Parts: sequence; structure tokens; C-alpha cells
Amino acid sequence: MKGEPVRPGGFIGSLNCAIEGILWAVNTQRHMLFHLVAAIVVLIGALAMDISLHEFALLALAIILVLFAELVNTAIEVVVDLVTPDFHPLAQRAKDVAAGAVLLASSGALILGYLAVSRHIFAAEIDGSQDFMKSTGDLAVISVVVVVLLVILVKARIGRGTPLQGGMPSGHAGVAFSIATSLAFANVGLLVILLAWLLAALVAQSRVLLGVHNFAEIFAGSLLGILTTLFIHMVFH
Repeated sequence: MKGEPVRPGGFIGSLNCAIEGILWAVNTQRHMLFHLVAAIVVLIGALAMDISLHEFALLALAIILVLFAELVNTAIEVVVDLVTPDFHPLAQRAKDVAAGAVLLASSGALILGYLAVSRHIFAAEIDGSQDFMKSTGDLAVISVVVVVLLVILVKARIGRGTPLQGGMPSGHAGVAFSIATSLAFANVGLLVILLAWLLAALVAQSRVLLGVHNFAEIFAGSLLGILTTLFIHMVFH
């Protein structure tokens, strides 16, 4: 149709369009710029840590996963704004789901990044007689991830509160007591363990004092964090 822009043809033209799309996203989307800068810092840090080829592959996969999700999120937002510039509940849902994809990809990237560098961070804890991913630090990270996923599942089914505020159970209490429980399995001394449990209790109390959660929601979240973490450490350590 006359007046329509002509899309460049051929491989070079398509490549230019793809690069222009990435450049536009970096230039206009603050989160995309942040992820790109973070990727550069992570890669430079990885070289300084002298990681292996397989560990570098995990980091590269994590970086690509986040950047890909952010580009898709940006594309969906642009299309939604084009189709319905006015507010519409379904348009908001589409944007929320796309943002959720970025959050999920970022969470996965953190796990991949941990897998890539944990050997260098916790080298003193891992020896030849202990399998990788069964150290206390590894199980602590896995426990927190499982607790967060369980909190999301229960909140989605019950449908009370918002993802970060209110609702059954309390995610903050669950994560706090999960970390405190993991420290009980670490060789950090009784004082540190008691301080960790005190800090977890203060986190739970603060949610009640702020009026975000009631006692039942705090208790459910705390119990979920403790029992889940105990199960993972006792079964898989």
C-alpha cells in the first residue's frame, strides 16, 4: 500500500533491523540498559575469577536469558500500547505477564550465576568427599528458592493480598526463617545461629507491626520456611 514503510529485504537488511531493535531497546528502556551494564560487569568479574569454560557457559546462558526476556517484554509492551493506548484490564495483564517473564528469567539467571561461581566463593566448604550442590551453602540457596515458589503457589491459590504485600502465607517470614534454619546446619557457631533466628523473628514482627500481615499469615510463612528447609537439608545433605 502506498505510504507504508518498506522493510529492507535480504539477510543484511533483516540483520540491520534486528540490531536497530536492540539499540532502540537499550536507548529507551532503562531496565534493558541496566541488564546490559550488569552483564558487562559480570563477564569482567568472571574473567578475574578465572572460571572454567563450563562455568563461563552458564554465565553466558544466564545473560542471554535475561536480555532475551527483556527484549520480548519490550516488544509486547510496544504492541499493547499500539493496539490499545487507553487503559484496559487485559492490556495490563499482558504487560504484567511479560514483566513476570523477565522476573522469572532474572531469577533463573541468578541461579545459573550462583552455579557458575559458587565453587570459587565456597571453595573452603567443598572438598573431594562432598558432592557439589550438596554443601550447606548450595542447599540453603535451593531451600530459599523452593520456599519462594511454594509461597507463590499458595498465594496464587488463595488469592489474598498482593505478591509483595499481605496474603497467606508471609513470604518475608518464610525466606527469613529458611535462611536462619540453613545457618543451623552450617559451622558458624551458636551465637551466629541465635542472631540469625533473632533477625528472622524481627523480620516477622515488623510485618505484623506494619499491618502487612496478621499473626496467622506470619506463622504460616515461618512454618513453611522452617519445615521446607529442614526437609531439604536432612534428606539431601
